[in-house]
Amino acid sequence: MSETTPAAPVVLDLWCELECPDCHRALTDVHALRARYGDRVEIRLRHFPLEKHRHAYAAAQAAEEAAAQGKDWPYVEAVLARTADLTRAGEPLLLEVARELGLDAEEFDTALIDGRHLLIVDADQAEGRAIGVTGTPTYVIGDERLDGGRSQEGLRERIEEIVDRLLAARD
Repeated sequence: MSETTPAAPVVLDLWCELECPDCHRALTDVHALRARYGDRVEIRLRHFPLEKHRHAYAAAQAAEEAAAQGKDWPYVEAVLARTADLTRAGEPLLLEVARELGLDAEEFDTALIDGRHLLIVDADQAEGRAIGVTGTPTYVIGDERLDGGRSQEGLRERIEEIVDRLLAARD
């Protein structure tokens, strides 16, 4: 009897900004991709805070704190569902979402003050710029970059074509 190691998942990097309404709309695609591919695709959140959104940088740091506390995607999705509220309320909303999810809001506040997640956010943003990311959402899969900030029309179908091709090449 031979044991086989499952193939590593196809990696889809989602360059996102938590104050971006287009990123909120992109969640529909993220859910559909997860439903279709399960663990055969790893969707990784990459931070790309835009200067036009005042609270995006703090939100990226807060998302990293949520990841440290074990609830990265639930936190990201909850914040993205309230992009307009984030624009109005700012950092207090980030703490409120943390409390709603049962996370340690005091630790969130401390993380935002001490900047413990700055390097991760800065590194993501620098890498994004280096590969040509200019807006959000932007998807990178294989060697292809798909810009969802211009139009999300047909984007999921294009991602599925690429994933299907990459998965078929493994078989």
